[in-house]
Amino acid sequence: MRRQIKSGAYAMERQGDSAEITMYGQVVRERPRNWQGEPEQGDFIVQNEFLQDLQELAGVKKITLRMHSVGGDALVGLLIHNRLRELARQGVELRCIVDEAAMSAASVIMCACDEVLINPCSLVMVHKCWGWLWGGFNADELREIAAEYEAHDKAAVAAYQRKSGLSAEEIIGMMRDTTYLTGEEAIEKGFADKLLEEAKPLQIAASADRKRLFVNGRAFSAQVPAAFNIPVFEPEQMKQTERGQEKMANEKTVGNLAELRAAYPELVAELEKSVLAQAGQSDGKAAEAERQRLKQIDEVASLFEPELVQAAKYGEQACTAQELAYRAAQAAAEKRQSFLRNWQGDFRQSGAEQVNALPGAGPEPETLEPEQRMAQARAEVKALLGGEKQPGKGA
Repeated sequence: MRRQIKSGAYAMERQGDSAEITMYGQVVRERPRNWQGEPEQGDFIVQNEFLQDLQELAGVKKITLRMHSVGGDALVGLLIHNRLRELARQGVELRCIVDEAAMSAASVIMCACDEVLINPCSLVMVHKCWGWLWGGFNADELREIAAEYEAHDKAAVAAYQRKSGLSAEEIIGMMRDTTYLTGEEAIEKGFADKLLEEAKPLQIAASADRKRLFVNGRAFSAQVPAAFNIPVFEPEQMKQTERGQEKMANEKTVGNLAELRAAYPELVAELEKSVLAQAGQSDGKAAEAERQRLKQIDEVASLFEPELVQAAKYGEQACTAQELAYRAAQAAAEKRQSFLRNWQGDFRQSGAEQVNALPGAGPEPETLEPEQRMAQARAEVKALLGGEKQPGKGA
């Protein structure tokens, strides 16, 4: 008989030798009260209420906790953890399902369970104990409070360590950093055991002659349509497949897509769903890659000519930001080469290379052959000395 002990965000329900505890709310020692002294409305997991209700579950063999809590009172979390571990030592099977979050004190309660199932988008958070302080305190009193908080941390480490198998040093480091773990990360760290996923994808393959279809190890006799891009089993793989060796006396034979849909409508629906899902994933990845490409180009666009940026983003030969930088470097190098070529051509056409440093001087010595340079040097010396001697005149 199913009997509900409490209703609302926090509830306990028993059915035969199994029970389910819904723990949606804040972990508190006493139910909060407003300024008029009346109990506040809200989602709370209250210490005394929980312990009283737990007594009603005497004799159950399995308890499932459904968890969604940001935590609360550290000591209450430790108390609930220890009472649950007491039940575990008595042979009660404890399982926790993290529906959304198991934070702070709630993560300690979660770790009391020998099996923790968690959603990919759920969160587990661990941190060091903290609290509010009002009034004046001296150094001794502050050290006393710090020692109390450190004791709470050590107790939490013991709970985390039993569940995860991590070292105390690693756990205290995670607590010091206030660490949030997603579902997969919680499993990697040992805080959770199993990821709650959707149904596993079908494992589908066809025989080499496409006359048999294998779905999750089960063989079907069928002419596999070309419309399905299904991987092919090699003959040796078929021999090793237990289902591939079964007789097909009772299997339906189909020759086209319509017959396959008529014979195995659920199978074809799953196949089509799988193909569309794979196509959607591919399209999604391609779209994300294109967004990243355009974003990276925009981040460096101010460094390059607008025409180059436009061509890199949307041209016939669109490219990545890295390729854009390479193209820009090539364009700059081509501009420099073109400038040098034009400058050399203009220089030659101007005849500037024939202009000497001194008016009236001959060609630059560097442009003459050795014999010519020697003759020019003699001529310059003679001219400096007054020219050649003439017959009948003094030296």
